[in-house]
Amino acid sequence: MTDIFSRIEHSRTADEVVQQIEILILEGVLRTGDRLPGERELAKQFEVSRPILRDALKLLEARGLLVTRHGGGTYVADVIGQVFSKPVIELISSHRKAAADYLEYRREIEGVAAEYAARRATADDLALLGAIIARMDEAHRSGDFVDEAEVDVEFHHAVGECAHNIILLHTLRSCYRLLSEDVFQNRLTVFALPGAREKLLAQHHDIYDAIRAGDPAAARKAAMDHITYVERAANEAERHGDWQRVSRLRLRQRSDGNDS
Repeated sequence: MTDIFSRIEHSRTADEVVQQIEILILEGVLRTGDRLPGERELAKQFEVSRPILRDALKLLEARGLLVTRHGGGTYVADVIGQVFSKPVIELISSHRKAAADYLEYRREIEGVAAEYAARRATADDLALLGAIIARMDEAHRSGDFVDEAEVDVEFHHAVGECAHNIILLHTLRSCYRLLSEDVFQNRLTVFALPGAREKLLAQHHDIYDAIRAGDPAAARKAAMDHITYVERAANEAERHGDWQRVSRLRLRQRSDGNDS
């Protein structure tokens, strides 16, 4: 985590340090779980005294933005996880309609995110997206479903970051938290469908290509088409699972009947 903190130019007070760290969290530069540099190094980067730095870190911890682990450093707190409380997550996971509403919501919001990303992505943003796409290609070649699914979520995170809209960024992060925590059980089953991995990879490339080309309309369409496919594939995977379950029960029943 080098070169993201800058020297305090003016009064060199705890408030100045607090404000800079808050902005880094708000803009998504610092993510949940990121560890801050040690006290000596951080004070050096800010060019403030260690007592001032300590005061700033205490203020941020009191506001729930940082957590200090005894003997283990200072970390960005899980501020995103608090958007959906545990009881709400349990309700969402136990009701079928919530999964459909989740994808409907994602289709619209990811369309907006991709459109904004095509308008606003910087050269550094495109480099980050390109690196993630390269990792996605490698995960696809290796055939590792779990790794491929994780890079998939990371790609969508990055598109949200490229949109350069703070509210959109944190809304999407809370949305993807439900996905990464397997609140919806169909994430990996979609990858297991015949031909699905190839289609998903091509769709991610379409989103990336449209953003890189600076084509907002194409980026929005590619993102929305991707979620439409995920929705259809998830339904197919669920039906296929039901078919397998019923077929297994039939086979067991008839085998038992022949044995009697």
